[in-house]
Amino acid sequence: MSIPGTRHLRVAVVEDQPLFRSMLERTLGGTAGMQVVAAVGTTSEALRQFRAGFADVVVLDIDLPDGNGIALGVSLRRRQPSLGILLLSAHDAMDLLLDLPQDVAAGWGYLSKTSTTTEEVLVGAVRAAAVGETVLDPALLARMTPRAGSDVARLTDRQYEVLRLLAAGLSNAGIGERLGITEKSVQNHVNAMYATLGIDADPQRNPRVSATLRLLEETGPAH
Repeated sequence: MSIPGTRHLRVAVVEDQPLFRSMLERTLGGTAGMQVVAAVGTTSEALRQFRAGFADVVVLDIDLPDGNGIALGVSLRRRQPSLGILLLSAHDAMDLLLDLPQDVAAGWGYLSKTSTTTEEVLVGAVRAAAVGETVLDPALLARMTPRAGSDVARLTDRQYEVLRLLAAGLSNAGIGERLGITEKSVQNHVNAMYATLGIDADPQRNPRVSATLRLLEETGPAH
């Protein structure tokens, strides 16, 4: 997925709570380089209004009054394979991303409405979805721990830290700044982490997406 640099990133919003929907409109519409092209409150409105090519990213509430945001996202993605999708939920339901059909699994992000998500995180997740990356809620990730015996549990503490920041949408430069190490060091950790997880350089699969989904699959809430 790629967004031409000559125009705004077009975002559509599906959120049934009017106050939260207007907040999303203001935040995303007021972000440089972004344009909110539609904001609706139901699945039926979205299916009626969102024709293929209408938007680059759709921000979807999972719990809608007339349907499920995930099912809506699958339907919209099959109409438009390049569409990025960012899910919002009042519950911790990140593991639902593991059940997505393979033909539509790339380019989905997940943020919790009730975590400490900031405007910066929201905007970053929308931009990541636009280019086919998977970004998970950083506050929820901070509460996860590797499952015993998993490949993720075999990572060093630093490699796991890098993986978690990668899954939260940070670039290598951003990870380096957060951890106080060079970008080259970050790449070395990323390469070692990919090797431990058995993630190869298949050009058909984004390794960052594969690593993020492995993190989601092989971790659970800390006790």
